[in-house]
Amino acid sequence: MILEIKNLSKEYKRKDEIFLAVNDVNLSISEGEFASIVGPSGCGKSTLLNMVAGLLKPTSGEVFIDGSEIFGKNKNELALLRNEKIGYVLQGQNLLSNFTILDNVCMPAYLSTRKKTVKDRAMELLEEVGLKGMEEEYPARLSSGELRRVSIIRGLINNPKIIIADEPTSNLDPENSKMIMKFFKEISSKGTTILISTHNIGLLDYTQKTYEMEKGILK
Repeated sequence: MILEIKNLSKEYKRKDEIFLAVNDVNLSISEGEFASIVGPSGCGKSTLLNMVAGLLKPTSGEVFIDGSEIFGKNKNELALLRNEKIGYVLQGQNLLSNFTILDNVCMPAYLSTRKKTVKDRAMELLEEVGLKGMEEEYPARLSSGELRRVSIIRGLINNPKIIIADEPTSNLDPENSKMIMKFFKEISSKGTTILISTHNIGLLDYTQKTYEMEKGILK
């Protein structure tokens, strides 16, 4: 299994009351699988994905990426694992406005040891998502759909084992949403595991498995 989640929970305190944003979640996803988590805003999807990506520490439970438990690692070990094995696509626009599209895509590789051929790979990925010729543009010059595609291929630059994407089609029109989902499906067919969250049930035909989340509980 590329991803195993065991008894994962996250507690928060609100007005002196404790509530579970994520409640005892268990989940296993295989190599090359394309899975989705659906549910309304506030159900815990983003909290769960942030923990799976190692960005948020759980109250209890474990997350294994490619057989390695991530929260037993120190800060540097966890950062290395995230950079090498996880591609995380945050919700919304999170590119660096002062850097070109090419540099934004290459950024994760600039932070690692794999730098020699990174620009060649970035150019190939830009061509795959229909953005060839836009590598020297800045984020302000791109549409919402183009920005989302750049965010996704930035997550792919280090050839991760798993791509985690939080609402990757939010605020996109149907055409761009379908383009994103088709690209994810193609990526998974080549062996990369994909896990996304979404509230758009009209796009679930692209995925192989769908899980429903409600009030922190995964079904």
